[in-house]
Amino acid sequence: MRAAILLSAMVLAGCATTPTVELQKVNIAVPVESREPMPERPTMPTEQLAPGADTFELLRAALAEIDRREGYEIQLRAALVNCTRPLPK
Repeated sequence: MRAAILLSAMVLAGCATTPTVELQKVNIAVPVESREPMPERPTMPTEQLAPGADTFELLRAALAEIDRREGYEIQLRAALVNCTRPLPK
């Protein structure tokens, strides 16, 4: 009789233990504020032309504006790259 009680106590003790479950690491993207300053837009040469400017002045201002816009675009792209790069771990 004691053996039966001891055996049933051991079986019930085995049921009382909870199985362990291993959890895996999960990487979750967390949005963070970008602290990259927005480059200031330069004044474009065609915006400074007088209303009655001749064709040569307009052409010269348009060519200068192309260079200025390309420089501004480089600054914008650099700001975008810095703003979207991954954070260090």
